[in-house]
Amino acid sequence: MKLIGPFKQVVTLANLPLRGKLFDEQLEIIVDGGILIQNEKIQKVGNFEVLKSENQYIEIEAIEGEQIVLPAFVDSHTHICFGGNRANDFAMRNAGKTYLEIAESGGGIWSSVQHTRNASEEELLRTLLERINLLISLGITTIEVKSGYGLDVENELKMLRIIKKAQEQTKATLVPTCLSAHLKPRDFEGNNEEYLQYILTEILPKVKEENLAKRVDIFIEKSAFQPEESKGFLLKTKELGFEITVHADQFTAGSSRIAVEVGAKSADHLEATIDEDIEFLAKSDTVATALPGASLGLGEKFTPARKLLDAGAILAIASDWNPGSAPMGNLITQASILATFEKLTTAEVLAGITFRSAFALALEDRGKLEQGLKADFVTYTTNNFQNILYNQGGLIAENVYIDGKKIK
Repeated sequence: MKLIGPFKQVVTLANLPLRGKLFDEQLEIIVDGGILIQNEKIQKVGNFEVLKSENQYIEIEAIEGEQIVLPAFVDSHTHICFGGNRANDFAMRNAGKTYLEIAESGGGIWSSVQHTRNASEEELLRTLLERINLLISLGITTIEVKSGYGLDVENELKMLRIIKKAQEQTKATLVPTCLSAHLKPRDFEGNNEEYLQYILTEILPKVKEENLAKRVDIFIEKSAFQPEESKGFLLKTKELGFEITVHADQFTAGSSRIAVEVGAKSADHLEATIDEDIEFLAKSDTVATALPGASLGLGEKFTPARKLLDAGAILAIASDWNPGSAPMGNLITQASILATFEKLTTAEVLAGITFRSAFALALEDRGKLEQGLKADFVTYTTNNFQNILYNQGGLIAENVYIDGKKIK
């Protein structure tokens, strides 16, 4: 066993509910606390001196100076396996160009598809690991990673195999998701339904055979896939044994309802979700995932996070890090800004980037500092945990632990 501490504050997030609004008074904060680790799990959390006296023959990892500790973060929606760069898209969008104008000039998702297809496996792996390491440095130790820039058998499998290789080279937990249904590629000869059938018959069986992903995603939107064809596709993916998630309600309402109807683990985006669908989501176990990075990258409104929480929904917050609409990648900055605009409590934000995001990935073994859970946590040099959101990403994580071992 190993005892780590003492910490000025241990913010455990213990005993917080999975759904609905939270108040900061509900946060358990242990002053001068420690974390007892055994077999990569949290054995006990409490006062450091008491834990030390109760366990005399243990290793002590002393914390120098004033540090606070809280559960490591979970980013439940990213697109960080990609080739190329779309800085020109960002500049054109800020100059007032439309989506169609950007696409016609060679930008948009299709640009990322071409760059990713043309990139070597070595380049894609190297840049993916660089992005993973950056996220780890921010205190994020569980990272969902989507395909979706291959859009044919060869290149979707290439992306997912690279994500699998990256998992072999990082201590972070990667959760791969097959997003072959990002949009119909320009070089596919057939309509949307034929392309979705191609995914079902040609891509997903190979994904399953090689155990490359257990999750499938689809982008339901006017510019991508329509509601009814998407619903049929999702039901068939469930029959194949995949968990499902949905890009829903980003620009037009209605697809979050489909996500609930098909039993999706999460509905992500939700910037355009209407009040009646908020109520529908709130009565389900489908996680409502806000992606403030996309709102910032596109200059669009934020997910109605306050309304979702007040209605009793399970709200997660993720970065949507991608080369087009959400290039920033800093989950802490994005969540802090979302809190400012949507009036979220510190407890709601911390829950949204820890155990509630983990639930969206079907991972209930992390996200709180409680006995028996995975010993992933992050420390900051400060005497007040509120400074993390107050500094809006400016306060840099001091140490990051995975399975009780310091990796930063």
